Amino acid sequence: MPEDFQALVIEETDGKPKAAFKSLTVDDLPSHDVLVEVEYSTLNYKDGLAISGKQKIARKPPLIAGIDLAGTVVESRSAEFKPGERVLVNGWGLSETQSGGYTRYQRVKAEWLVRIPDRFSTKHAMAIGTAGYTAALCVDAIERWGVRNGPVLVTGAAGGVGSIATALVSARGYSVTASTGRLATHEYLAKLGATAFVSREELSMEGGPLQKERWGAAIDVVGGLTLVNVLSQTLYGGAVAACGLAGGAGMPKATVLPHILRGIALLGVDSVMAPQAVRQAAWARLARDLEPDRLASITTEEPMSKLPQLANLILSGDVRGRIVIDVTR
Repeated sequence: MPEDFQALVIEETDGKPKAAFKSLTVDDLPSHDVLVEVEYSTLNYKDGLAISGKQKIARKPPLIAGIDLAGTVVESRSAEFKPGERVLVNGWGLSETQSGGYTRYQRVKAEWLVRIPDRFSTKHAMAIGTAGYTAALCVDAIERWGVRNGPVLVTGAAGGVGSIATALVSARGYSVTASTGRLATHEYLAKLGATAFVSREELSMEGGPLQKERWGAAIDVVGGLTLVNVLSQTLYGGAVAACGLAGGAGMPKATVLPHILRGIALLGVDSVMAPQAVRQAAWARLARDLEPDRLASITTEEPMSKLPQLANLILSGDVRGRIVIDVTR
Protein backbone atom coordinates (compact mmCIF):
# COMPACT_ATOMS: atom_id res chain seq x y z
CA MET A 1 0.00 0.00 0.00
CA PRO A 2 1.51 3.36 -0.98
CA GLU A 3 2.11 5.99 1.68
CA ASP A 4 -0.01 8.49 -0.23
CA PHE A 5 -2.31 8.55 -3.24
CA GLN A 6 -4.34 11.00 -5.32
CA ALA A 7 -8.01 11.74 -4.74
CA LEU A 8 -10.44 14.29 -6.17
CA VAL A 9 -11.68 16.27 -3.18
CA ILE A 10 -14.57 18.73 -3.07
CA GLU A 11 -13.97 21.62 -0.70
CA GLU A 12 -15.85 24.84 -0.09
CA THR A 13 -14.31 28.17 -1.01
CA ASP A 14 -16.23 31.39 -0.32
CA GLY A 15 -19.39 29.33 0.09
CA LYS A 16 -18.97 27.61 -3.28
CA PRO A 17 -17.92 23.98 -3.97
CA LYS A 18 -14.57 23.48 -5.68
CA ALA A 19 -13.00 20.20 -6.77
CA ALA A 20 -9.23 19.68 -6.73
CA PHE A 21 -6.80 16.77 -6.70
CA LYS A 22 -5.20 16.19 -3.30
CA SER A 23 -2.55 13.84 -1.98
CA LEU A 24 -4.04 11.73 0.85
CA THR A 25 -3.05 8.84 3.10
CA VAL A 26 -5.27 6.10 4.54
CA ASP A 27 -5.32 8.09 7.80
CA ASP A 28 -7.28 10.79 5.96
CA LEU A 29 -10.09 8.36 5.11
CA PRO A 30 -13.28 7.85 7.16
CA SER A 31 -13.19 5.40 10.08
CA HIS A 32 -15.62 2.90 8.51
CA ASP A 33 -15.07 -0.83 8.91
CA VAL A 34 -13.99 -1.97 5.41
CA LEU A 35 -10.96 -0.65 3.52
CA VAL A 36 -11.26 -1.09 -0.25
CA GLU A 37 -8.50 -0.73 -2.81
CA VAL A 38 -10.43 1.05 -5.54
CA GLU A 39 -9.73 0.15 -9.16
CA TYR A 40 -12.51 1.92 -11.04
CA SER A 41 -15.24 4.49 -10.56
CA THR A 42 -17.63 6.07 -13.05
CA LEU A 43 -18.83 9.43 -14.33
CA ASN A 44 -22.52 10.14 -13.79
CA TYR A 45 -24.57 13.31 -14.31
CA LYS A 46 -24.51 13.96 -10.56
CA ASP A 47 -20.72 13.62 -10.60
CA GLY A 48 -20.59 16.24 -13.34
CA LEU A 49 -22.62 18.63 -11.19
CA ALA A 50 -20.42 17.99 -8.15
CA ILE A 51 -17.08 18.37 -9.94
CA SER A 52 -18.07 21.45 -11.93
CA GLY A 53 -19.53 23.18 -8.90
CA LYS A 54 -22.70 23.96 -10.84
CA GLN A 55 -24.71 22.42 -8.03
CA LYS A 56 -23.85 21.92 -4.38
CA ILE A 57 -23.87 18.13 -4.31
CA ALA A 58 -21.36 17.71 -1.47
CA ARG A 59 -23.32 18.73 1.61
CA LYS A 60 -20.57 18.01 4.15
CA PRO A 61 -17.31 19.14 2.53
CA PRO A 62 -14.50 18.37 2.35
CA LEU A 63 -15.48 15.08 0.70
CA ILE A 64 -13.90 12.82 -1.90
CA ALA A 65 -16.10 12.96 -5.02
CA GLY A 66 -17.52 10.01 -6.97
CA ILE A 67 -20.84 8.24 -6.33
CA ASP A 68 -19.54 4.79 -7.39
CA LEU A 69 -16.57 2.58 -6.68
CA ALA A 70 -15.42 -0.97 -7.39
CA GLY A 71 -12.38 -2.78 -6.10
CA THR A 72 -11.03 -5.34 -3.66
CA VAL A 73 -11.31 -5.54 0.11
CA VAL A 74 -7.93 -4.92 1.77
CA GLU A 75 -8.92 -4.84 5.44
CA SER A 76 -12.20 -5.59 7.19
CA ARG A 77 -13.50 -5.35 10.73
CA SER A 78 -16.79 -6.87 9.50
CA ALA A 79 -17.51 -10.58 9.57
CA GLU A 80 -19.50 -10.13 6.34
CA PHE A 81 -16.50 -9.32 4.12
CA LYS A 82 -12.99 -10.71 3.90
CA PRO A 83 -9.81 -9.39 2.29
CA GLY A 84 -9.62 -10.33 -1.38
CA GLU A 85 -13.38 -10.12 -2.08
CA ARG A 86 -14.42 -8.02 -5.09
CA VAL A 87 -17.01 -5.43 -4.10
CA LEU A 88 -18.83 -2.34 -5.31
CA VAL A 89 -20.72 0.58 -3.82
CA ASN A 90 -23.49 2.57 -5.51
CA GLY A 91 -25.02 5.59 -3.79
CA TRP A 92 -25.44 5.59 0.00
CA GLY A 93 -24.57 9.29 0.00
CA LEU A 94 -21.14 8.92 -1.58
CA SER A 95 -19.99 12.37 -2.76
CA GLU A 96 -22.95 13.97 -0.90
CA THR A 97 -22.57 13.15 2.80
CA GLN A 98 -19.85 10.45 2.55
CA SER A 99 -16.50 10.35 0.80
CA GLY A 100 -16.70 8.63 -2.58
CA GLY A 101 -14.88 6.69 -5.25
CA TYR A 102 -12.44 9.09 -6.95
CA THR A 103 -9.54 7.77 -4.91
CA ARG A 104 -7.15 4.83 -4.81
CA TYR A 105 -8.39 3.71 -1.39
CA GLN A 106 -11.64 4.22 0.49
CA ARG A 107 -13.14 3.09 3.77
CA VAL A 108 -16.84 2.23 3.62
CA LYS A 109 -19.53 0.67 5.79
CA ALA A 110 -20.04 -3.07 5.29
CA GLU A 111 -23.78 -2.59 4.80
CA TRP A 112 -23.12 -0.47 1.71
CA LEU A 113 -21.21 -3.19 -0.10
CA VAL A 114 -22.45 -5.51 -2.83
CA ARG A 115 -20.32 -8.41 -4.02
CA ILE A 116 -19.57 -8.12 -7.71
CA PRO A 117 -21.34 -10.95 -9.59
CA ASP A 118 -18.96 -13.60 -10.92
CA ARG A 119 -20.01 -12.74 -14.47
CA PHE A 120 -18.53 -9.25 -14.21
CA SER A 121 -15.04 -7.84 -13.72
CA THR A 122 -14.50 -4.75 -11.57
CA LYS A 123 -14.40 -2.73 -14.80
CA HIS A 124 -17.68 -4.29 -15.94
CA ALA A 125 -19.20 -3.37 -12.56
CA MET A 126 -18.35 0.27 -13.13
CA ALA A 127 -19.36 0.19 -16.79
CA ILE A 128 -22.73 -0.58 -15.22
CA GLY A 129 -22.32 1.66 -12.16
CA THR A 130 -25.12 3.67 -10.63
CA ALA A 131 -26.56 4.37 -14.07
CA GLY A 132 -26.95 0.70 -14.99
CA TYR A 133 -28.04 -0.29 -11.51
CA THR A 134 -30.69 2.45 -11.66
CA ALA A 135 -31.80 1.15 -15.07
CA ALA A 136 -32.25 -2.30 -13.53
CA LEU A 137 -34.29 -0.81 -10.67
CA CYS A 138 -36.55 0.84 -13.26
CA VAL A 139 -37.06 -2.39 -15.19
CA ASP A 140 -37.82 -4.18 -11.92
CA ALA A 141 -40.40 -1.48 -11.11
CA ILE A 142 -42.32 -1.62 -14.39
CA GLU A 143 -42.29 -5.43 -14.42
CA ARG A 144 -43.63 -5.59 -10.87
CA TRP A 145 -46.45 -3.29 -11.99
CA GLY A 146 -46.99 -5.23 -15.21
CA VAL A 147 -46.08 -4.07 -18.71
CA ARG A 148 -49.15 -3.65 -20.91
CA ASN A 149 -49.25 -4.33 -24.64
CA GLY A 150 -47.25 -1.80 -26.55
CA PRO A 151 -43.63 -0.72 -26.69
CA VAL A 152 -41.59 0.41 -23.71
CA LEU A 153 -40.36 3.97 -24.10
CA VAL A 154 -36.89 4.92 -22.79
CA THR A 155 -36.13 8.65 -22.63
CA GLY A 156 -32.59 9.97 -22.62
CA ALA A 157 -31.80 6.67 -24.25
CA ALA A 158 -28.24 7.45 -25.36
CA GLY A 159 -27.14 8.34 -21.83
CA GLY A 160 -25.86 6.00 -19.14
CA VAL A 161 -29.21 4.98 -17.62
CA GLY A 162 -30.96 4.97 -20.99
CA SER A 163 -28.36 2.83 -22.76
CA ILE A 164 -28.49 0.04 -20.21
CA ALA A 165 -32.26 0.35 -19.79
CA THR A 166 -32.60 -0.14 -23.56
CA ALA A 167 -30.44 -3.28 -23.43
CA LEU A 168 -32.24 -4.72 -20.39
CA VAL A 169 -35.76 -4.06 -21.70
CA SER A 170 -34.85 -5.57 -25.07
CA ALA A 171 -33.36 -8.62 -23.34
CA ARG A 172 -36.73 -9.20 -21.65
CA GLY A 173 -38.40 -9.42 -25.07
CA TYR A 174 -40.17 -6.06 -25.10
CA SER A 175 -40.17 -3.72 -28.08
CA VAL A 176 -38.15 -0.61 -27.20
CA THR A 177 -38.76 2.91 -28.47
CA ALA A 178 -35.78 5.14 -27.73
CA SER A 179 -36.05 8.89 -27.29
CA THR A 180 -32.91 10.89 -28.03
CA GLY A 181 -31.97 14.30 -29.32
CA ARG A 182 -29.14 12.98 -31.46
CA LEU A 183 -29.80 11.25 -34.79
CA ALA A 184 -26.23 10.00 -34.79
CA THR A 185 -27.04 7.70 -31.83
CA HIS A 186 -29.77 5.73 -33.61
CA GLU A 187 -27.41 3.06 -34.95
CA TYR A 188 -25.81 2.71 -31.52
CA LEU A 189 -29.22 2.33 -29.84
CA ALA A 190 -30.44 -0.11 -32.48
CA LYS A 191 -27.51 -2.37 -31.58
CA LEU A 192 -28.67 -2.24 -27.97
CA GLY A 193 -32.16 -3.35 -28.97
CA ALA A 194 -34.16 -0.22 -29.86
CA THR A 195 -36.61 -0.84 -32.72
CA ALA A 196 -38.14 2.63 -33.04
CA PHE A 197 -37.23 6.22 -32.21
CA VAL A 198 -38.92 9.41 -31.10
CA SER A 199 -37.18 12.77 -30.95
CA ARG A 200 -36.43 14.49 -27.68
CA GLU A 201 -38.01 17.65 -29.10
CA GLU A 202 -41.33 15.93 -29.77
CA LEU A 203 -41.62 14.82 -26.16
CA SER A 204 -40.63 18.22 -24.78
CA MET A 205 -43.40 20.15 -26.58
CA GLU A 206 -46.43 21.22 -24.59
CA GLY A 207 -49.41 18.94 -25.25
CA GLY A 208 -52.81 18.06 -23.85
CA PRO A 209 -53.38 16.31 -20.51
CA LEU A 210 -54.54 13.15 -22.32
CA GLN A 211 -52.82 12.40 -25.61
CA LYS A 212 -52.85 9.45 -27.99
CA GLU A 213 -51.91 6.27 -26.13
CA ARG A 214 -48.52 5.02 -27.35
CA TRP A 215 -46.48 3.26 -24.63
CA GLY A 216 -47.18 0.14 -22.62
CA ALA A 217 -44.68 1.41 -20.05
CA ALA A 218 -41.83 3.90 -19.91
CA ILE A 219 -38.53 4.60 -18.17
CA ASP A 220 -37.93 8.33 -17.86
CA VAL A 221 -34.64 9.98 -16.89
CA VAL A 222 -35.60 13.48 -18.03
CA GLY A 223 -38.47 14.69 -15.86
CA GLY A 224 -40.05 18.07 -16.52
CA LEU A 225 -42.43 18.48 -19.45
CA THR A 226 -41.10 15.28 -21.02
CA LEU A 227 -42.40 13.25 -18.09
CA VAL A 228 -45.76 15.04 -18.30
CA ASN A 229 -46.08 14.07 -21.96
CA VAL A 230 -44.94 10.50 -21.38
CA LEU A 231 -47.61 10.02 -18.71
CA SER A 232 -50.21 11.52 -21.06
CA GLN A 233 -49.24 9.05 -23.81
CA THR A 234 -49.06 5.83 -21.78
CA LEU A 235 -51.60 3.08 -22.43
CA TYR A 236 -54.45 2.48 -20.02
CA GLY A 237 -53.17 0.72 -16.89
CA GLY A 238 -49.52 1.30 -17.75
CA ALA A 239 -46.69 2.63 -15.62
CA VAL A 240 -43.83 5.08 -15.89
CA ALA A 241 -40.68 4.59 -13.81
CA ALA A 242 -39.10 8.00 -13.17
CA CYS A 243 -35.50 8.24 -12.00
CA GLY A 244 -34.05 11.54 -13.26
CA LEU A 245 -34.54 15.26 -13.68
CA ALA A 246 -32.17 16.36 -16.44
CA GLY A 247 -35.10 18.35 -17.85
CA GLY A 248 -36.12 19.83 -14.51
CA ALA A 249 -37.64 18.81 -11.20
CA GLY A 250 -41.00 20.42 -11.88
CA MET A 251 -43.86 18.97 -13.92
CA PRO A 252 -45.39 21.97 -15.72
CA LYS A 253 -48.98 21.63 -16.90
CA ALA A 254 -49.30 18.21 -15.22
CA THR A 255 -52.78 17.04 -14.24
CA VAL A 256 -54.21 14.02 -12.44
CA LEU A 257 -56.13 12.98 -15.55
CA PRO A 258 -53.72 10.23 -16.76
CA HIS A 259 -53.84 8.72 -13.29
CA ILE A 260 -57.57 8.83 -12.60
CA LEU A 261 -58.92 8.31 -16.12
CA ARG A 262 -56.37 5.82 -17.46
CA GLY A 263 -55.02 4.35 -14.24
CA ILE A 264 -51.43 5.30 -15.09
CA ALA A 265 -48.92 4.73 -12.29
CA LEU A 266 -45.95 7.03 -11.70
CA LEU A 267 -43.29 4.88 -10.05
CA GLY A 268 -40.51 6.80 -8.34
CA VAL A 269 -37.15 5.02 -8.42
CA ASP A 270 -34.42 5.89 -5.90
CA SER A 271 -30.97 4.36 -6.28
CA VAL A 272 -29.16 6.14 -3.44
CA MET A 273 -30.81 4.69 -0.34
CA ALA A 274 -32.47 1.58 -1.80
CA PRO A 275 -32.33 -1.32 0.71
CA GLN A 276 -29.97 -4.22 0.16
CA ALA A 277 -32.66 -6.65 -0.96
CA VAL A 278 -33.68 -4.28 -3.76
CA ARG A 279 -30.03 -3.75 -4.76
CA GLN A 280 -29.32 -7.47 -4.81
CA ALA A 281 -32.36 -8.07 -7.06
CA ALA A 282 -31.20 -5.34 -9.46
CA TRP A 283 -27.68 -6.76 -9.69
CA ALA A 284 -29.10 -10.25 -10.17
CA ARG A 285 -31.09 -8.91 -13.15
CA LEU A 286 -27.97 -7.29 -14.57
CA ALA A 287 -25.97 -10.51 -14.20
CA ARG A 288 -28.77 -12.48 -15.92
CA ASP A 289 -29.79 -10.12 -18.72
CA LEU A 290 -26.78 -7.97 -19.57
CA GLU A 291 -24.05 -9.52 -21.71
CA PRO A 292 -20.56 -8.40 -20.59
CA ASP A 293 -19.52 -8.11 -24.24
CA ARG A 294 -22.36 -5.66 -24.84
CA LEU A 295 -20.88 -3.35 -22.21
CA ALA A 296 -17.85 -2.78 -24.43
CA SER A 297 -20.00 -1.08 -27.06
CA ILE A 298 -21.33 1.50 -24.59
CA THR A 299 -18.21 2.11 -22.49
CA THR A 300 -15.28 4.49 -22.72
CA GLU A 301 -12.41 4.28 -20.21
CA GLU A 302 -10.75 7.50 -19.07
CA PRO A 303 -8.13 8.40 -16.43
CA MET A 304 -9.14 10.13 -13.22
CA SER A 305 -6.89 13.03 -14.20
CA LYS A 306 -9.37 14.03 -16.95
CA LEU A 307 -12.41 14.30 -14.67
CA PRO A 308 -12.63 18.13 -14.70
CA GLN A 309 -12.95 18.16 -18.51
CA LEU A 310 -15.25 15.12 -18.59
CA ALA A 311 -17.62 16.73 -16.07
CA ASN A 312 -18.37 19.54 -18.51
CA LEU A 313 -18.93 17.04 -21.34
CA ILE A 314 -21.57 15.05 -19.46
CA LEU A 315 -23.41 18.21 -18.40
CA SER A 316 -23.55 19.45 -21.99
CA GLY A 317 -25.09 16.15 -23.14
CA ASP A 318 -22.06 15.19 -25.23
CA VAL A 319 -21.44 11.82 -23.56
CA ARG A 320 -22.78 8.63 -25.12
CA GLY A 321 -23.16 5.55 -22.95
CA ARG A 322 -20.89 5.04 -19.95
CA ILE A 323 -17.54 6.48 -18.90
CA VAL A 324 -15.45 4.27 -16.63
CA ILE A 325 -12.84 6.09 -14.57
CA ASP A 326 -9.50 4.38 -13.93
CA VAL A 327 -8.52 5.82 -10.53
CA THR A 328 -4.93 4.59 -10.90
CA ARG A 329 -4.23 7.18 -13.61
